[in-house]
Amino acid sequence: MSDTHLSLCEACDLLQRSPPLPPRGSSRCVRCGHQLHRHRPASLDRTLAFALTGLILFIVANSFPFLSFEMQGQRTDTTLFSGVADLTEQGKGEVAAVVFFTAILAPGLQLLLLLIVLTPLKLGRELPPGYPTLFRWFKTMVPWGMMDVFLIGILVSVVKLADMATIVPGISLVAFVLLIFVLAAAQASMDPDIVWERVPLPERVRRRPRAGEPVLGCDVCELVVPEQEALRDDRISSALGVRFLRCPRCSDILHHRKPMSLQRTWALVLAAFAFYIPANVYPVMTVTSLGQTQSDTILSGVVFLLDHGMLPLAAILFIASIFVPLLKLLILIFLLLSVQFGSRWRPRDRTRLYRITEAIGRWSMVDVYVVTILVALVHLGNLASIQAEAGAVFFCAVVILTMFAAMAFDPRLIWDAAGQNAESRGELSTRIQARQAGGARDQTLDGARREQAQAWQPIGKALPDAN
Repeated sequence: MSDTHLSLCEACDLLQRSPPLPPRGSSRCVRCGHQLHRHRPASLDRTLAFALTGLILFIVANSFPFLSFEMQGQRTDTTLFSGVADLTEQGKGEVAAVVFFTAILAPGLQLLLLLIVLTPLKLGRELPPGYPTLFRWFKTMVPWGMMDVFLIGILVSVVKLADMATIVPGISLVAFVLLIFVLAAAQASMDPDIVWERVPLPERVRRRPRAGEPVLGCDVCELVVPEQEALRDDRISSALGVRFLRCPRCSDILHHRKPMSLQRTWALVLAAFAFYIPANVYPVMTVTSLGQTQSDTILSGVVFLLDHGMLPLAAILFIASIFVPLLKLLILIFLLLSVQFGSRWRPRDRTRLYRITEAIGRWSMVDVYVVTILVALVHLGNLASIQAEAGAVFFCAVVILTMFAAMAFDPRLIWDAAGQNAESRGELSTRIQARQAGGARDQTLDGARREQAQAWQPIGKALPDAN
C-alpha cells in the first residue's frame, strides 16, 4: 500500500492517509478508532485453501444425516435441510426461508464466491466480466452467514431432548462443526485489498482530489473517488428522478450519507418493538410427548435449562433471545435521539456502541434455530412431535428487523450532529476555494470544522495519517 493511499472512514467520514502496513499490522481512524485496513500475510494462498476445504465440508454437511432421534424403537434421521422442509409443511414458510438463507445458502455462497474470485488471482489470469460484482456479493453475504449461531442452537436442542429420547450425532454434524472454524478462518485470512487492487481503474479516478473538491467513499471496496469522476447511473436516475452515482470499481451505489437513514431506522425499530411483545408472549413451539402437550415460550425455555442445571446454556439463551434484542432496540433509539437532538456527547464512544450493536444482533437467532432443529428431529406422531408456533414467526421478524435497522443507521450522522463534520460538502468546498482565491479567512469555522477542512486538502502534512 503506497503512502498516497486515501481512506474515508465509513464510521465518521474523516478523510485520511493510510500508511504502508508492516506484516500483520493494521491502521485505524485517528478520530473514531474504526479499523481501516489490516495486513494479512499470505492472504491469497491461505484463503483459497480454507475456501476449498470449506466447500468440501459444506457438501458433506448437507449430504448425510445430521442428527438422529431415537425413542421407543422409532428413529428419525434429519439433515440440515430437514428443518426447513418441516417448517414449510407446518405453514411457517417465512421462518423456513430465513433459516435456509442464514444457515445454508449464505455460507455456501460465501465459499463459492471466494473460490470464483480468488482462483483467477492465483492463476494470474485476466479477470472475468463482473468480477468486482462477485466480490461485492461476498461481502454482502458475510453478516448473514450464521452457522456459529446454529451450533449454539444444536447444543440447546440436545439438552432439551436429553430426557425425552436418545440423540445420535451424524457425520454431517462433525463436518458442520469443522466448517464453522474453516469458514471463520477464511474470512479472517481474507485481505480485500489484494482483490480490489487488481481491478483496473482509469487515471482520472485514481488521481488525488483537488483542494476543496468533494469526494465519495465506497462502503464496499473502500475506494475514495472525486465526486465528479463517479459513474452516473442514468437509467435509475431517470426512473426515480434522483441522481444516482456508482463506484467506478465495484459498481456499488455511492452516497455521502445513507439515504433517509433516520427515517428508515425509526420505521424498522418501531416495527421490531411491535413484534417483540408477541414474540415473548406467544409460545414458540408446542411439544407433544406420550399424549401430553406443552407449549413453550422463550422464557420457559430458559427456565427449562436452569431446572436441568445447564446454567451456561440458560445464560446464553436468555442473553441472546431476550436481553440482546431489547438492548439493541434501546441502543438504536438512544443513537437516533442523540442525532436528532444534535448531541455532542462522546461521539467516539457512541460510534463504538453502534459497532457493538451491529455485531451482536445475529446471535438472537439462537431460538429460531432451536425451534427448527426440534421440529426436524421430533415428528413421531402422537408418540412425540413438535410444532412451531406463532411466537417463532414474531421472534424471527424481530431479529431480522433489528439487523436491518442497524444496517440502515449511518454512524457518520453521530459526528455530523456533534459538529465534527461540515454541514454540507458544497458549503465546505465553497469556503476552501474562497480562501485559496485570497479571500479573508473564514472565522466562522470552529476547530472541529477546520479539522475536516484540513482532511480535504491535497496530500501533505495537513492530511492526517491513520494510526
